[in-house]
Amino acid sequence: MLDAADILAASILIVDDQEVNVRLLEQILREAGYRRLTSTMDPYAVCDLHRTNRYDLILLDLEMPGRDGFQVMEALKEDEADADGYFPILVITAHPDHKLRALASGAKDFISKPFDLMEVRTRIHNMLEVRLLYKQLEHQNRALESLALHDPLTGLPNRRLLMDRMALGIAHARRNRGNMAVVYLDLDGFKEINDTLGHDGGDALLKMVATRLVGAVRQEDTVARVGGDEFVIALAELSHGDDMEKLVSKVLQAVSKPCSIQGSSVNVTASVGVSVYPVHGDNVETLMKSADLALYEAKGAGKNDYRISGLAEL
Repeated sequence: MLDAADILAASILIVDDQEVNVRLLEQILREAGYRRLTSTMDPYAVCDLHRTNRYDLILLDLEMPGRDGFQVMEALKEDEADADGYFPILVITAHPDHKLRALASGAKDFISKPFDLMEVRTRIHNMLEVRLLYKQLEHQNRALESLALHDPLTGLPNRRLLMDRMALGIAHARRNRGNMAVVYLDLDGFKEINDTLGHDGGDALLKMVATRLVGAVRQEDTVARVGGDEFVIALAELSHGDDMEKLVSKVLQAVSKPCSIQGSSVNVTASVGVSVYPVHGDNVETLMKSADLALYEAKGAGKNDYRISGLAEL
């Protein structure tokens, strides 16, 4: 929830070609407790200023030479200076017939000239309250969206986001007649390590492994945690089988380095199953199933090793 301090900390831009009006508005706002004030008498500077500072409120005079307030609002829309498409504009006008036109042009409210002190303070406070609540809601929605697509422990993409990334990777490989690979990874003996270190130690190990996996692959690849001690890596844009084998070997080496957990040195390894588009499947589900089956083969053969689905020639 918002409090008075949040509103008084909002960033405000004053736009007026008359210095006396700028100084009067600055005085009114400072006396009310607002601290983050910027002003300009150049209407052509508004877009650049807003793009850089993302003001919570723009106090915009409608009558200015060269570019009036209506043209400034149009320029803001065309420039897309506000990332969320919400333009927090409070227009200032001495002409009653301009008010409806200003609201139709995108302004959220208006202040009449000559200034009424109580009106100025009230309208600014009310508009900032709405604006900041809007931003707070947007932030919460983005946080919820991130939670829906990422593993809360490691911060890696979860199964849902992985599926989307794999589908895009397959489509790209199909268009370019290329390859992509799915690397399904399971930690060897994680249950015993988890039982020995406790859940906190086990969680610390999983986060450390996640960091190592991200560091072992390329920027264009996706590392996801799909549950427990299982991770999946979507390797994008492979030029030939050797690229994939080198990357998988690098992943195994990264995981097998000793970890310092709760003051103790812990050794962990991984078993890995690999499937490659289009050799082992042409869709997400088939490639995941093929990699999972190859993982079981790797586990059956021993630890710290990988198997390629069906041992097909790449």
